[in-house]
Amino acid sequence: MSTSWERRNAPVLLLGAALVVAAITLAVAEWHVTYFQDTWSFLLERQAFSAGSFLEPHNEHIVIVPVAITKALLAIFGMTSNTPEQVVMGITLLAAATLIFVYARRRVGPWMALFGAVIVLFLGSAWWTLLWPFENEFTLPLCFGLGALLVLERRDTRGDVLGCALLSLATISGSLGICFVAAAFVELLLEHRERGWRRAYVFAIPLLLYVAWYLGWGHKAEHHLTLANILTAPAYVAEGFASSLNALTGLGAAPHEPTAAATDWGPALLIAAVALIILGQLRRPGVSKGLWIILAAGVGFWLLAGINFIPGRAPSSVRYIYPGVVFTLLIAAELLRKWPLGPRGLLIAACATAAMVGPNLAQFKEGHQFLQAQTVITRADLAAIEIARDTVAPTFDLASEQIAGSPSLTPISAGPYLEAVGRWGSPAYSLAELEAAPEGGRHWADVVLSEALPITHETKPGFSLRAPSGVACATLLPGKAPSTQVPLKPGTTATVEVARGAPAAISLRRFAQDEFPVAVASVEGGTTTTVQIPRDRAPNPWYAHVEATQTARVCS
Repeated sequence: MSTSWERRNAPVLLLGAALVVAAITLAVAEWHVTYFQDTWSFLLERQAFSAGSFLEPHNEHIVIVPVAITKALLAIFGMTSNTPEQVVMGITLLAAATLIFVYARRRVGPWMALFGAVIVLFLGSAWWTLLWPFENEFTLPLCFGLGALLVLERRDTRGDVLGCALLSLATISGSLGICFVAAAFVELLLEHRERGWRRAYVFAIPLLLYVAWYLGWGHKAEHHLTLANILTAPAYVAEGFASSLNALTGLGAAPHEPTAAATDWGPALLIAAVALIILGQLRRPGVSKGLWIILAAGVGFWLLAGINFIPGRAPSSVRYIYPGVVFTLLIAAELLRKWPLGPRGLLIAACATAAMVGPNLAQFKEGHQFLQAQTVITRADLAAIEIARDTVAPTFDLASEQIAGSPSLTPISAGPYLEAVGRWGSPAYSLAELEAAPEGGRHWADVVLSEALPITHETKPGFSLRAPSGVACATLLPGKAPSTQVPLKPGTTATVEVARGAPAAISLRRFAQDEFPVAVASVEGGTTTTVQIPRDRAPNPWYAHVEATQTARVCS
């Protein structure tokens, strides 16, 4: 009896094991990874508890539920760690995989459903979604939307009411929810002869919620609907499914940037898939009602993305891979209803799944390394702002990659950030952590600190061979200057005198060890430069360096 039960339920048991392994993998990959990119917009720009904080669009998207989650987690856990958001995101990822398994099992059986769920759990080509909690604007609508489609299959009033509620939650969780509303509309069209039009509220209420939001707040957002986008949208849809197949197989190279992924194999895979579908229809004509329903959601997703296309939103963009692959798998499940696989076919499918997961895990690792590197820069830059908090301008921001070291910190301004730290705590490095951070983090901390304080200078003609009395000076002789550094205390005014000769470069370091990342000035020979270093909240000295071929003197 036990053996028979285990065999019958082996796919469910293996799914449970895959969920555990995926949870552990996510926990390890996200260990000590801090807030990233658009998450800062939620943290800093929506601090007030007001209608606008919840209802203002993010870009052009509705994000009511994601904002509510962020606010709830801040109120409970503070801002010192991103772990609570990562846990919530992990739950949605595990829930989405479970719902994919349930959906596919009703169509192609438990083993094929297991293979699909495993692929999604370890979809490393979609690391942007797996490892960044902000992308719950995709995973939340997917969970609520798939749940709605499943309960609508009950074909009773209770299922309709629950489906309407889930579709409403999907709609206010992200724009992807509208795709499931479209799917519910198609379901109504296919079922109206048997069940009537009274069920129209199932999709009408969520749609009205979105329309009300759009009229009140959504229309304020910048939109990218153009005639060119409309005309190219069908091609965008085809490219979207091609990139999904490419990511699904793991054949594309792992991208280092989130805006683009390799699609070399996508067109060929799409052509092969279409050929197989046509061949299947010739042999066994006809499709299920469910295919039109899930097609409405999948095609709707790519159409919405296509008509709102701007550079950086190509169909191969990493952030689009997760929903694209999910829809592709669910469409495949509908198409394979008529083609049950025997033991040999299932073995081949299992081998194919393993072959897909392997390269996807390699891409997952690269995504993890990217976010780890971004975390070092982010925490170091934020530590610099906190060290300079007594003099930094509230409008000082990290929008410049040349200052911040990363293009991902654009939403961060000193004033809102320090206000948030006062409310919820700091995610930045402590002073001890900054001193022990990787060199790249210390490099950018010095650059940010020099701009945030800020360190200023003024250069005038003139050089005296005699050092002024009563002032601590260090003379840098020709030939020794390139390897010499002079300590300067915070809150001091230093003068750098350069004898006549070739131009010289003055630079500083503080936390950096292997370089002088702060370029103060390039000066002519025979000049004196005054460098003002404001006092801040760290006792560490600055070190001045003069790159010159003639005598120079640094006095503090």
